[in-house]
Amino acid sequence: MIKKIFITIIINLFLVNSVFAAGSGGSGGDGSSKKTNYEKAVKLIKSAKKYESKGKSEKAKKDYKKAQEFLIKSNKKKPNKPDTLNYLGFTTRKLGDFENGEKYYLQGLAIDPKHIGINEYLGELYVATNRHNLAVERLEVLSDCGCKEYQDLKDIIAGKKISKY
Repeated sequence: MIKKIFITIIINLFLVNSVFAAGSGGSGGDGSSKKTNYEKAVKLIKSAKKYESKGKSEKAKKDYKKAQEFLIKSNKKKPNKPDTLNYLGFTTRKLGDFENGEKYYLQGLAIDPKHIGINEYLGELYVATNRHNLAVERLEVLSDCGCKEYQDLKDIIAGKKISKY
């Protein structure tokens, strides 16, 4: 009988601890739900794209700049991640620095030559810098992906879709 009571108490204590542990992470109180620099950057990039689509280029530029800062930190902490380098190239390009944007894209392609995002965005950069032959090379890499990025880049190269940088 005492053994049963003791086991019941232990189980209840375990369940109470589990409930408190599960509830403590939601507001970031213990830091377990804290977003990474990369995740913060992606959120800012999405926000910047929305601002761009509404013609609010100054607000977009501020978000791209903040996103770039988070991505630089992310790349220092975890270097040479293709997705990070893709967005570093993207934000850098969106801020008007095509030369360094291209460097980030090429660094990412050296790691993952078939990266869909890098190939699309690098192709856009090539169109923006009047290097259509290089944009077509990026399009060829995407030709078998069956992805929307292929069609987006194809439309930009053909002049059917305009890319602001």
